[in-house]
Amino acid sequence: MAKLKELLHRSENRICADCSAPDPKWASANIGVFICLKCSGVHRSLGTHISKVLSVTLDQWSDNEIDNMIEVGGNSHANAIYEAFLPESYSKPNPDSTQEEREKFIRSKYKFQEFLKPSLRIVSHQSSDSGKHAGSASHPASSKSEVGMVEFIGILKVKVKGGTNLAIRDMSTSDPYVVLTLGQQKAQTSVIKGNLNPVWNEELKLSVPQQYGPLKLQVFDHDMLSKDDLMGEAEIDLQPMINAAAAFGDPELLGDIQIGRWLKSGDNALVRDSAVVVAGGEVRQEVSLKLQFTESGEVELEMQWIPLNV
Repeated sequence: MAKLKELLHRSENRICADCSAPDPKWASANIGVFICLKCSGVHRSLGTHISKVLSVTLDQWSDNEIDNMIEVGGNSHANAIYEAFLPESYSKPNPDSTQEEREKFIRSKYKFQEFLKPSLRIVSHQSSDSGKHAGSASHPASSKSEVGMVEFIGILKVKVKGGTNLAIRDMSTSDPYVVLTLGQQKAQTSVIKGNLNPVWNEELKLSVPQQYGPLKLQVFDHDMLSKDDLMGEAEIDLQPMINAAAAFGDPELLGDIQIGRWLKSGDNALVRDSAVVVAGGEVRQEVSLKLQFTESGEVELEMQWIPLNV
């Protein structure tokens, strides 16, 4: 339960996955999202074959249920899958939405899976004579094999360590945060106020599709009264890490070795060459980036690649 509460306290999980109400105290253990009390009632009406609702503070959790929540990684990762094809014109519920608005959205999102790519949609079957499901629903966010087989090739964990000598966007300082973009997915760090040398040490997760491009990193200055100002950006080539991992196979069978390298050049934002290594059975890569289109600033990352086909 300590691990579960640690996951709940991450910034992305401090709001409901469906309506953004603050301080959710409920979760769908099989989908892997934290939800508010109002949305939990709609989830219960879907049936446990779709969403098994548990209280974070009141209910007993099995080890498997906790492990599933940790494997999914929280609301932003689950929503990157379940809302991947949410139309821009579609208005998600908010904390003050009616029960009817809430129910329509949640049923569309999880029961009918309308915002998933069609090839990812998974139908869960319910027995007509017993009222119990014939087989557990295989949810895209929590089923590595299904997601990897149909659409995604792996999970990219990015630890945003910190920045140095970032650009000034306010009077004498900035309130920086980092946004990572891969295809339609976005993930961001918390805002650190008044610091040009911030330390985040925050881990973000993104699913990598079969057809992927570079990972885009942007640093913004948070403003209360106006649009956030760009403080620089950079692109990260994922091919050296993913290709090296594919060539060497299961990293758990390897010792601690270097398996690849992304070389600094005039065409990329690297501060120095970046080695791809296997350490402790995991594929990792430390990356130092000089921010582009700005007067100054560097960002340090550590990436981990988890292939779904090993």
